[in-house]
Amino acid sequence: MKVLATLARVYVDDLDRALPALRKLTGREDGKRFPYGDVEIASIGGFLLVAGTEEALAPFRDVQSTVLVDDLDGLHALLAAHGGELLSGPNLVPTGRNAVVRHPGGVVLEYVEHSA
Repeated sequence: MKVLATLARVYVDDLDRALPALRKLTGREDGKRFPYGDVEIASIGGFLLVAGTEEALAPFRDVQSTVLVDDLDGLHALLAAHGGELLSGPNLVPTGRNAVVRHPGGVVLEYVEHSA
């Protein structure tokens, strides 16, 4: 499993209000944008914005970062070698597949393999 990119998670109440400053900061246009359950997701540069009400964001807030990988199936080998707890997944998501892991030390990461 190879890491392709790491995205900083940013939790916001409104994508349309949050994105203009990040467009200016990154010099980039929005990447993928889509609804996911009760939240809306958008990527821009090295950021992944998760937007919604406090109630809708609550289940997502423990995840500290999103890691894009080339092959999510390699996650099992990583956990076997270094420990950790699979909290969710693998799941089908709008961009491909994801899984959420709590690693030793407490860091919680979302791993995403984009579909072609």
